[in-house]
Amino acid sequence: MERCSRCHRLLLLVPLVLGLSAVPATAGAPPVDLLRALRFPSLPDGIRRARGICPADVAYRVSRPAQLSAPTRQLFPGGFPKDFSLLTAVRTRPGLQAPLLTLYSAQGVQQLGLELGRPFRFLYEDQTGRPRPPAQPVFRGLSLADGKWHRVAVAVKGQSVTLIVDCKKRVTRPLPRSARPLLDTHGVIIFGARILDEEVFEGDIQELVIVPGVQAAYESCEQKELECEGAWRERPQKQQSHRAQRSPKQQPSRLHRPQNQEPQRQVRELGKPQTTAHSRKGRYPDIPPP
Repeated sequence: MERCSRCHRLLLLVPLVLGLSAVPATAGAPPVDLLRALRFPSLPDGIRRARGICPADVAYRVSRPAQLSAPTRQLFPGGFPKDFSLLTAVRTRPGLQAPLLTLYSAQGVQQLGLELGRPFRFLYEDQTGRPRPPAQPVFRGLSLADGKWHRVAVAVKGQSVTLIVDCKKRVTRPLPRSARPLLDTHGVIIFGARILDEEVFEGDIQELVIVPGVQAAYESCEQKELECEGAWRERPQKQQSHRAQRSPKQQPSRLHRPQNQEPQRQVRELGKPQTTAHSRKGRYPDIPPP
């Protein structure tokens, strides 16, 4: 509740006299790294470093005291994009039902939001109030609050929104917004909380990016898979080379095997999802920072 009360004060400071920002973002606008914009790397209160999905990745662990928000116009000076991709890599506390990201207008209207848990909810409301609450997209049967890492991509284009989870599940829902939807950028963006709401995000997050256009959402899986494969492959190769230098006579057969044969097998074994037993219900695995 402490986080949300501060968010409320921040919203009251927004200059309401500016009115709505009715300028849509250009197609060539750059991606917005929300973690960097919200100063995650500086480790504000409630944020500390943690290991990410791959060995070389850096993630951030978020606890309840965290208070993270920024003026929307500062992040989107050219306006919020009509069609966009939202990319995140996240691991929540098991059983959590809480917002990951919320965008408010200058009048305090929630225009955009992601809510993690069961079910997964995507919230959107343009300048005309569409879509109405009964038509808000809900992705039932999907739960991200299981204490495991998940890659999530959301693609918003025209009258539909597509959710891609872990590069395996792809679900599309109608998004009956107006023909020329606009989101007010004179409000605030809040991470992990809603105004006057006690539910807050708790867990680890590695990425949170908004990109104009939907291409980034559909291409993210291929790019992230290659990055992670490279990170995993580098370690076994170095280990094998080290062992060969220490005892070349004890392992002569390895020197005659096709190159990369053994590292590829190790990549597949290390790439399997791993689960960690929880000692107490409602806890996510405690991974020490690198």
